[in-house]
Amino acid sequence: MVEILYQDDELAVLNKPADVSLLADRSGADNLWDHLPDLLGRKPYAVHRLDKPTSGVLLIALDRQTQQTLTRAFTARQIRKFYLAWVTGQPPDAGVIDLPLRKGRKSRYRVAGPREQITLAGGSWVLASGTTMDPEGHPSTSRMRVLQRKSGRSLVLLQPLTGRTHQLRVHLAWIGYPILGDQLYGAPLAPAQQADRLQLHSHRIVLPDGRSFVARQTTDWLP
Repeated sequence: MVEILYQDDELAVLNKPADVSLLADRSGADNLWDHLPDLLGRKPYAVHRLDKPTSGVLLIALDRQTQQTLTRAFTARQIRKFYLAWVTGQPPDAGVIDLPLRKGRKSRYRVAGPREQITLAGGSWVLASGTTMDPEGHPSTSRMRVLQRKSGRSLVLLQPLTGRTHQLRVHLAWIGYPILGDQLYGAPLAPAQQADRLQLHSHRIVLPDGRSFVARQTTDWLP
């Protein structure tokens, strides 16, 4: 069930369930987009996306002008996004992941440099000085802060400052703290990473005008 957090004549804000595709894909599986006209009573216009296994706040424009305005705001990094995730291990209390990303194999993404060259310096994970960067890499930055530690795992608050595909999932996996339930990154078969779903949730979005929308976690979210 899709929860409508907010709706007016220009904008709808949804709490997207986990494991529901936003758009149609080659599999022909059911997708959220096909149901939005009936759910919202209006034609939807895409503004941004959440991965199929990711839950949480999703913005939907209800007219072309709003779509263009929000798209420009995302491009200009004027919209702030915050995620919650359960990760394996015990990361530092806070830090910045500043690692360029590039497309890898089989729809996966990777850091645009050798894993062994990733270093933690001054509270930031970066590629070591002198590392040869992959020319296809794109600058990618995420902020992280630990909120809770429990049984060898940690609940972290994340703010992606750039919007690369799978950015948070790749960043966390490559610094050694993969998200629980992630079937693409980290060590998906390791017992420590097992969960019923990807434990990544779009918690809060703040618009340039100051409006803030928060989505609660669902019952399949780890305690």
